Amino acid sequence: MYEVTKESVFSLLKKLTEVVGPSGFEDAARDIVIEELKPYADSLWVDSLGNVIAVKRGSRGSGRLMLAGHMDEIGLIISFIDQRGFLRFQPIGGVSERVLLGQRVQIRTREGRVIRGVIGSKPPHIMKPEELKQVPEIKDMFIDVGAGSREEVEKMGVTVGSIAVFDRELTFLGGSTDVVTGKAIDDRVGVVATIEAFKAIDGNEVDVYAVATVQEEVGLKGARVAAYSISPNVALALDVTIASDVAGIPEQDWITQLGKGPAIKVVDGRAATGLIAHPAVRDKLIELAKQYGIPHQVEVAPGGTTDASAIALNKEGVPAATVSIPARYIHSPVEVIHLADLVNSAKLTAIFSSKITSEWVLAISKRVIK
Repeated sequence: MYEVTKESVFSLLKKLTEVVGPSGFEDAARDIVIEELKPYADSLWVDSLGNVIAVKRGSRGSGRLMLAGHMDEIGLIISFIDQRGFLRFQPIGGVSERVLLGQRVQIRTREGRVIRGVIGSKPPHIMKPEELKQVPEIKDMFIDVGAGSREEVEKMGVTVGSIAVFDRELTFLGGSTDVVTGKAIDDRVGVVATIEAFKAIDGNEVDVYAVATVQEEVGLKGARVAAYSISPNVALALDVTIASDVAGIPEQDWITQLGKGPAIKVVDGRAATGLIAHPAVRDKLIELAKQYGIPHQVEVAPGGTTDASAIALNKEGVPAATVSIPARYIHSPVEVIHLADLVNSAKLTAIFSSKITSEWVLAISKRVIK
C-alpha cells in the first residue's frame, strides 16, 4: 500500500508550485499531474476545458466519489507594451495590489520560454507625501524586463496576452523541516493532497474520480464542467484555508492554526453564501479522523469558497464537503503551510475514499420517503 510521507508531498509540491500556471494556462501543471496519476488510474483523460480526470474503480461498481483540487494559480496577463519596453498588465484571479510592487515575476511566452521581470512603479523619492501613504493601483504599475524598446520585448517572445506569475521557489522556513513557503501553494497543495490520497486508496467500494481542476480562481469553472460530466454522488474539495494565527490577530479570529491538522469545513463565504457542507459528509470526515487518530480542526470561514460550492449545485445536487489545508498569507508570493497538515489531509481523504460504502453514498444522495 502506498504511504504518504512528508518527503513525498514536499517533492511533488515543489515540482507543482514552481511551474507557471495561472487560470486558463495550466499546461505545465497538468503535465505533472498526468505523469503522477497515470500509474494508479484505471482510466485517465483530459476534458475539453483542461481538467485532468483519473478514475480508480470500486469493488462494488456503484456510487461515484469526486475529489477535486485546482491546478490554477493567481497571475497576471500582459495588456500593453509601451515604446520603451515597459509592460502593463491586468490580474488573473484575486491578485492584491498590496503584494505586487517590487516582486520578481516569470513571464511565459507563447513558445513556452520563461522571461524574468520585476514589477515597478513611480520611485518613492519623487512622490508627493500623500502618494507615499497609498498602495499603488495596478494601473500605476508596470513590469520591467530590462528592455529598451517594444521591439526588444517582442524579440524575447513577450506579447500582449503573455501571462506572468510570481518568481519563487518552494523552500523551508528558518531551520524547520516542516514549514514551507512559496507561491501557488493555493492550490497546488490541494492537488498534491488529491494525488497522494488517490495513490493511497485501497479497497474502495465506490468509484473514485480524482480531478485536478482548472480556472477555480476565476469562477470555479473547471469543477463545474467536471462535475456535470462525472455526476458524482458525493464530493470533496481539497483546498487551502485561512490560517490567521499570526502576530496581532486575536485567537477568536484565527479560523485555523498551522500544524494542528487539516480543517473540516462547516461553512464558507461571506454570511455562509459559499458552501454549507453536507452534514453527513462533514460528520463522516470527523468520525474517521477521530477513529484513525488524525489531528484535525473544524472550520467556519468568513470569506472565500472552493470548488465544492460549484460541485454541490451540479444537476439535482451533490452532498459535498471540503478538507482544507491551513495556509498563511494566501494569494501572496510567500504562502506558508505545515507539511504535516498536508500529509494528514491526504491520509484523511484516502481513508474516507477507502472506507465509505456504496450503501452510505447512495443513501445520502437521495432519500425516498414514499
